Amino acid sequence: MQDESGLEFAQVCKKGRKRSLVTGNIPLGMLWFAVPMIVGNLLQQFYNIADTLIVGQFLGADALAAVGSAYTLMIFLTSVLLGLCMGSGAVFSLQYGAGEKEMLKRSIYASGVLIGFVTLVLNIFVFRWIDPILRLLQVPAEVYPLMRDYLWVVFWGIGFTFLYNFYACLLRAIGNSLQPLWFLAVAVVLNVALDLIFILLFGWGVEGAAWATVIAQAVSGVGLCIYTLYRYPDLRICRKNTKLQWTTVKEIATYSSLTCAQQSVMNFGILMVQGLVNSFGTAVMAAFAAAVKIDSFAYMPVQDFGNAFSTFIAQNFGGGHRERIRKGSRVAFLATTFFCALISLLVFVFARPLMLIFVPAYETEIISIGVEYLRIEGVFYCGIGYLFLFYGFYRAVRRPGMSVVLTVISLGTRVALAYALSVIPSVGVLGIWWSIPIGWFLADMIGWWYYRKSYVYLPGW
Repeated sequence: MQDESGLEFAQVCKKGRKRSLVTGNIPLGMLWFAVPMIVGNLLQQFYNIADTLIVGQFLGADALAAVGSAYTLMIFLTSVLLGLCMGSGAVFSLQYGAGEKEMLKRSIYASGVLIGFVTLVLNIFVFRWIDPILRLLQVPAEVYPLMRDYLWVVFWGIGFTFLYNFYACLLRAIGNSLQPLWFLAVAVVLNVALDLIFILLFGWGVEGAAWATVIAQAVSGVGLCIYTLYRYPDLRICRKNTKLQWTTVKEIATYSSLTCAQQSVMNFGILMVQGLVNSFGTAVMAAFAAAVKIDSFAYMPVQDFGNAFSTFIAQNFGGGHRERIRKGSRVAFLATTFFCALISLLVFVFARPLMLIFVPAYETEIISIGVEYLRIEGVFYCGIGYLFLFYGFYRAVRRPGMSVVLTVISLGTRVALAYALSVIPSVGVLGIWWSIPIGWFLADMIGWWYYRKSYVYLPGW
């Protein structure tokens, strides 16, 4: 139960919000919270999609392959930070839902110190090991220098990526998913404008695309940090909040490390698949680079809905609202099914026009491979949609380890099948494409079984 100070704190944090996640209409409340996150992360996709589109159309297939493969590597590296921020955000949501003001502020400080240190170490690591990483990915010789040039610049933006995701997760944890969207929208517009200026006007090539991304990341990260500290004075850290208590550090470290492990395992598996794709040559690399952008853009809304669902569950779990959790879970399942079925149909039907956005019409081989990929993936988006719901649910009810297990099952199956099937001459690269939905649905079955088995035994219920 919230004490008086906790209720006052909740009222302060609700400034700028029109609907609560712990009271009122469940579908509307969840949708209100999810839509800004969905729009925001769709916009975030433009960071690299803008690079890919402009690079693919104006700099050629080699540059497209370089930027596309670099995107996969960057997603893997930044997934470490995103996982840490998401794990901290789950703790913030639980404490906010319970009205624990001082504990929340201690957690903000502890997670900021932890993730800031990891960011610094990660930055040093990637600059030191950039060449061994590229060799491990089997990057073709004609693509290698372009990809290295792009990555060397983009790596300077890792700190800004941390800054944006940390404060975005903090604001979402207290129910404000709208403000991160505005800062991201400004950054995306800036990114596209700078892409055009640096590539077309200045002739900087792939390095120009990278600098555009870094500058845009800096604007969104620094801007959101300043806004949060100004707009929410009750979230500012004072001296008494800087004393690290073991219970606080342990909770933050447990949630953050497990969510980080989930994100890292997920993207490490994708990175391994990328290495296998690279072994099939530049045409397959370029097709995969373009198709993955379309693929991830298509199911990004349901991924963000899963994150919004997680915040909804965490706040209600912290407040002890069991019936709202049950009803919210049904709403989320139906919404995910409807959305994924619709998007699957659209991607399957418009696979070729979508590829033409990134690839010139004369690159017929690249387009054909990309369409093949999309028409396999596009049928099975429900699989990844349900998996995002399971990830979010288990993070929210203090069982983040199960999210890691499901990720390992999904990605382990994908990687194992991809490497096993692709060596069969009659299957080839199709084996990589089919391994992905098989991994999704296997993890879904395990997640549902565990939910049915353990739901009534959740801690504190």
